[in-house]
Amino acid sequence: MNPSRPPLGDSSLAALVKGYNWLPDLSSRAAGPLVRVRVAGRHAVALRGPEAVRFFYDERHVERATALPGPVLNTLFGCGAVHTLDGTAHRVRKEMFLSLLTGREAVAGLVEQVASAWDEAVDAWSGQPSVVLFDEASRVLTQGVCRWAGIPLDDAVETARDLVAMVDGFATAGPRHWRARRARSRSEAWLARLVEDVREGAAPAPAGSPLDAVARHRDADGRTLDPHTAAVELLNIVRPTAAVCWFVSYAGHALHFRPEIRQRLAEDDPAYAVAFAHELRRFYPFAPFVGGRAVADLEWQGERIPAGTLILLDLYGLNHDPDLWDRPLVLDPRRFLGKPPGRDALVPQGGGDRATGHRCPGEDATISLLAALGPRLARLEYDVPAQDLRIPLSRIPARVRSGFVMERVHVPMRPLATSRAAAG
Repeated sequence: MNPSRPPLGDSSLAALVKGYNWLPDLSSRAAGPLVRVRVAGRHAVALRGPEAVRFFYDERHVERATALPGPVLNTLFGCGAVHTLDGTAHRVRKEMFLSLLTGREAVAGLVEQVASAWDEAVDAWSGQPSVVLFDEASRVLTQGVCRWAGIPLDDAVETARDLVAMVDGFATAGPRHWRARRARSRSEAWLARLVEDVREGAAPAPAGSPLDAVARHRDADGRTLDPHTAAVELLNIVRPTAAVCWFVSYAGHALHFRPEIRQRLAEDDPAYAVAFAHELRRFYPFAPFVGGRAVADLEWQGERIPAGTLILLDLYGLNHDPDLWDRPLVLDPRRFLGKPPGRDALVPQGGGDRATGHRCPGEDATISLLAALGPRLARLEYDVPAQDLRIPLSRIPARVRSGFVMERVHVPMRPLATSRAAAG
């Protein structure tokens, strides 16, 4: 295959069938530094590697505003979201998110609320014959983030279900997609009314809370956000936090198959908890790739990319690239002990600079939440009944099929590591 020439056939069906492995498989067979494909009848190129991350997130090369397809906007991000902006408009809107999600105090406040919700939930789990970790984690995260954001909840279960549906249905057709669209419509209408009530003085917004910040925010043009856009951006704060339930269920999966990691994580070792969070995000599937459009005629490692070409950045392939990671298909948190991941090497939620580019502003919050909840999960005692623990890579977003069922959950009287040592 000549990498300079586009393929004759369309790859859309192959992408649906292979899922996360689609681009890595194509890259492994490519003769050059990029892969040329046709997606939905359009020419595209796929890139991978830290240099590709820097190239992709350089606004002189790639823009995101017109690259996001309607189905993704109508489910995952929302129309008018910060993800659809570029240049000054993007930086001004993004600064609001950075102020809320990257400060140590803000992240600590979010983690405190979620951890408190988790501890409350565990008491209820102990009275049930079984719980599904994915579902319970989504409710805990939703309750915690809404408390932190100043958003009153009438029904945490229904809200969590809608937030999860938006993530679960963005990359598919059929029932999951339509559930996601309905969930977004309901949620946007609810939060738009809340913003209007806050502005009219009919509802409180704690000073400095995300609800207060979004309601008061002024864009680059000096105008406040219309209620719909404000609702979209509130969802872009709470929805990604609820989506951490994917990684919490992955944590249950990891600790079940790697008991030595569970024992180490149960110990009071903050550095190992953070390393576990990094490795969980590297090893398990989340976002397969991201896309943008070439803003001009470009060249990548000697290969021409015409203006307007769809450019795909292979995230899953990069996180499992044997040229970057020793034993990439082995879960090993020790790889990050004393060695924080490179900015452009670990990109489960996108790459680039989060202050000036499109990197997820909630990445620090995700890591901190997993570092707090991972040890809590490891210290629980529970049985794992027979269930389907497969994680099909053809499904986007992937997830543990059973959601990870736990039976007879309880908090041990002593820390897990101490109990096991005594039993041995």
